[in-house]
This record gives sequence, C-alpha cells and structure tokens, in this order.
Amino acid sequence: MNRIEVKNLYKIFGPKPERVYPLLEEGLDKTRILAETGCVVGINNASFNVAQRETFVIMGLSGSGKSTVIRCLNRLMEPTAGEILVDGEDIRQMDYHSLLETRRTKMSMVFQNFGLIPQRSVLRNTEYGLEICGKPAEERYEAAMQALKMVGLEGYEYSMPSELSGGMQQRVGLARALANNPEVLLMDEAFSALDPLIRTQMQDELLELQARLHKTIVFITHDLDEALKIGDRIAIMKDGAIVQIGTPEEILTKPADDYVRAFVQNVDRTKVITAQSIMRKVPTITVPQAGPRAAVRAMEKLGSSTIFAVDSDRHLQGILSIDDALELEKQGVQDVKSKLVYEDVYLTRAETPIADLLTTALTARHPLAVRDEEERLIGVLDRATIMAEVLENNNEQDTDAITPLAETADLSPKDSDEQQGAV
Repeated sequence: MNRIEVKNLYKIFGPKPERVYPLLEEGLDKTRILAETGCVVGINNASFNVAQRETFVIMGLSGSGKSTVIRCLNRLMEPTAGEILVDGEDIRQMDYHSLLETRRTKMSMVFQNFGLIPQRSVLRNTEYGLEICGKPAEERYEAAMQALKMVGLEGYEYSMPSELSGGMQQRVGLARALANNPEVLLMDEAFSALDPLIRTQMQDELLELQARLHKTIVFITHDLDEALKIGDRIAIMKDGAIVQIGTPEEILTKPADDYVRAFVQNVDRTKVITAQSIMRKVPTITVPQAGPRAAVRAMEKLGSSTIFAVDSDRHLQGILSIDDALELEKQGVQDVKSKLVYEDVYLTRAETPIADLLTTALTARHPLAVRDEEERLIGVLDRATIMAEVLENNNEQDTDAITPLAETADLSPKDSDEQQGAV
C-alpha cells in the first residue's frame, strides 16, 4: 500500500507560471524558459509513489529540483500544480488547520543545517515540536527522552547544542523529528554537512532505526553512494524532472539514459549487485524420497558429478557426489543421507553483495548455496559467475591482482560466518 502518491507535480517560480506549461510541452529546457518568461522550473511533471515502510531516495545534482520536491510534500513550498496524496488525502486541498495537524502528527522533517535552537538544551530542543502542539509537560518529557534514547543520546539531555559535535547535533534533529512518532519522515540532505566518517555512522544508525521503527522515509541526497546504501528505491532528477526510478540494482545495471549512466559509471557495482541477481537456479533431489538411483539419473541428465539435496521445505541437506551415489546403489542402500556432504558447502543470503563473496568464491570447492529469509535454497553461485561480474565492474582491472588472492587466501568452511557471508 502506498503511503504517498505524487501525481504530475509542478513547481514554477516566477510570475504567471501558466505561460511555462506550453513551453515544457514543446521540450524547451530550463535555461530557455528562464530567458523567455523569467520563470524558473523547479519541478517538471514529477510523479512517484512511496510505499509504507519504504525508504525512497530522491537524488540529483544541485538545481535538479530534489529539495523542492520534499518541501512540496508538506507544503513548505506551495506546488504550482499536481496532486500530493498522503494516505489518500490530497495535501494541496487541505485548509490551514488540517495541514498544520498533518505536519504535527503524520510528518516530521530533518534538515541539513540541524535547525536547533541554541539557547535550548538537547531535551528542550527534542520536545519543541510537542510543545507547540500543546502536549502536557510530562508527556513531552517522556516522548523526548524515548526519542533521545533511540538515537543514542542518553546522558546528553541537558547539554547545549554548542557542546555537541556535528553528528550529535544531527542526532538531536532526528530525535526531535521522531518525538511525535510520525508516520512519514522527510530528510533533506540530512547528513550532507557532516564529516565523511560521521556521515557513514549516521547512515548506519538510520538503517538500524528503520529496521526497528519501519517509518516511511523520503530522503534527499546528491551522493549516489549514500542513495545506494540506504534507499529501497531511488529517483534520479534532472532539471526538475524525474529521469529514472528503480532499485539500487536497477539504477546500476539498467541506467535509463546517458545522464544516469554518467552518475553510476564510477560506482563499485560489486558492493550493490547481490547474490540473488546473478545466481542460477539449480536442479535438486528431495530427501528422503529420492534414493541413489534417482540421484544418479538426475546427475546424468545434468552432466554433473554432484547434486544439491534438499528436504520437502527446500532446506539444504547437503551435496551428493556421483561416486557416493553409485556406491550406495551398489550396496542396496535407499537413503542417501549418510553420504551427503554439508561441511564444505558455503551458505549465503540472497541479499549479500558479491563483493563480500569474492574471497569465498576463490576458495570454495562447490558453488555457493543461496538461501532466502526462510532458509530455503533458491539458487547457487559459482566462482566463474562472480569473477565475471567483478571483471565487468572494472574492465581494466589487472587479473594478476586477483590470482595472488586465490593463492594466499586461507579460508575454510569453518571460518567466520562474516567472512563467508554464511548464516
């Protein structure tokens, strides 16, 4: 279900904006429209949906219109045309009091420049929104303390903003936004003013918060790496228009045009492309129903000397070799479980980036088993497929740099789960 629906949204800055629409239909760019009308095109016919619990990232270069879009979502800027539906209700049709109530209860915003009141303590900054809503002091205090705990600022409640680092000040801004328990969180370049290390920490903390709170988040950024890291879906804007909307993988692997392609050309795809996207489906046998004769027949058809075995719920039971299957058949044993090998099988999640699997792939005896959230086998990933993706990521990569890694790596199936990408 969509929490937010934006339909044919325009924002034209300048007198008589209706003059601009015919020019946009003719295909004139922002520069010519400005020269001919004196109007600036902020948003040009933008449409998108944001699902419940989704983190939707809008990105683009300076002047692309991304910050204008987020300010139109809560009418800090008044759209020129279009619809903005929040839970089916059009924000543009709301009167002043209804809009104010929506801002106070459904939406909260986190700004780039923190927006803290310098003469108020951390606690009083956090409860400010609740205060202007007229909430009782005790209720404000409890909500603010809970929000500060969420963002890791316990113990700093009575500090002043000037006593905090940039990252801590941004945590206060985030706590203030969370204090009224909004359904929608609007974040306008919230981490752009932070140092790179602190920025990375704040991204990680936002991901952890989202995993616990499941908010609907609209996040504005000009940083593609940030967008790829935190976004469930990404919208890329240019000159006020949305050029492409897609998942991080879709943006990287299927750029809509040269503009998007230029955005992604220097990104390490291996950190975003997942095991599931390049795995292959694999025939299996189901145990205990399938005996050695059925296993041998399946391997003959595959032209393979091994086969994966699963139970009726498709939970991996191990790998059976042709030699072991023939031996069991010769002995008249009907159950293959005694010959299944599990210890040498590397396991990985569907969502694991292939960059995390490279070392494992170089040392694994068998293809990696890819499992879903319910531990079911959904495919396998072999060394050749991973290496092909790595080499495609960087055609100029020296393959000699990969060979020593294979020679010196000393991983075994008993190494840590983190190294293996295993569960």
